[in-house]
Amino acid sequence: MIEPVFFHVDLDAFYAAVETLDHPEYKDEVLVIGGKSHRSVVAAASYKARTYGIHSAMPMGQALRLCPHLLAVPPRMERYSEESRRVMAILSRFSPSVQQISIDEAFLDMSGTSRLFGLPREAGMLLKKTVKEETGLVISVGIGATRLIAKMASDYDKPDGLCRVSPSKQIAFIDAVGLKKLWGVGKVTQQAIADAGIKTTGELRGWSKERLQHRFGNAMGSFLYHAVRGEDPGIFPEESRSRSISTETTFNTDVSDEEILHQVLLSMSHEVMARALDEKVMARTIAIKVRYPDFTTYTVQTTPDAPILSANQVYEQAKGLLAQKWRAGMPIRLIGVGLHQVYDGERPLQGELFEDPHEKERTLEQVALTLSKSGKHLVKAASLQEKQQG
Repeated sequence: MIEPVFFHVDLDAFYAAVETLDHPEYKDEVLVIGGKSHRSVVAAASYKARTYGIHSAMPMGQALRLCPHLLAVPPRMERYSEESRRVMAILSRFSPSVQQISIDEAFLDMSGTSRLFGLPREAGMLLKKTVKEETGLVISVGIGATRLIAKMASDYDKPDGLCRVSPSKQIAFIDAVGLKKLWGVGKVTQQAIADAGIKTTGELRGWSKERLQHRFGNAMGSFLYHAVRGEDPGIFPEESRSRSISTETTFNTDVSDEEILHQVLLSMSHEVMARALDEKVMARTIAIKVRYPDFTTYTVQTTPDAPILSANQVYEQAKGLLAQKWRAGMPIRLIGVGLHQVYDGERPLQGELFEDPHEKERTLEQVALTLSKSGKHLVKAASLQEKQQG
């Protein structure tokens, strides 16, 4: 029987790393990606910025209070998509099963590949070296028998990390990481666990699934039961790359501000559309994913009558979908955007009788992507520019 081996690959401070590749003078700056207006939101933060307590989805005004001399540069999704595509192509040379979960993260099923690339740790070192040499970017690699353990392992030794957790040591690894760093357990959940009198992962593992669900609710109870054992709790479903393009983010702190949620949706809409343009595919369906602090998760989707042609179109639909599952003031733990029912081609399957107003937006996004590939860069699409500048 082949032992399961999963890699989780995370591009370290990806947006900031790409900006520094293109602008070496940014190397020593406290760099954040986002509009300079106080009403804007931090899309990404360099590791130097994180030492000031700055993180993604933080209002730019708050970031500026934490570090008045930070350097904020506007996001360039087409450029990030191009570098992401290069890295994902490298990952595909190491495994036939690559599950991209965002622009800068992917899982690889490396089971049975030892004859090609060596033992898991050796394969991880080779993968890191290959990505660095071919792209100039740094990745962290986590290795485990489940996706959950691989994900936690990649976070354990960042940046530029490589951590392998063997099956016999995964419980010891979870106990060493502890409740505060157990993946998916944020401050709200930590407090709920503490209120139940549970102080360690070992004590949490001593509770039955039924008792956890009775105390914390079905979704959170089930998540905790599986996570504390290193088992995938059903939050990393298999997703065929040829049938969908999606991205998601888990917030450092639960977000309930509508403006922040909309800006995150806008950025994600540009990300998935840039990837669709890059892969020369169209989609029939737009979906969003929402997870609340109790781990209740909803996926809602729509299949518009009109063809899906631009990021702004995705964004407008995503906002409408969010309104179906969210009421003002409700905290959100995770949010994602996806394009589903994807098919090859750059034109709708059925032509429209009249010109679609989103055609011009699509053409602009295609031009921006082409320029980014040639080393030239166009100011990002007007909708994102205006939203970031507020």
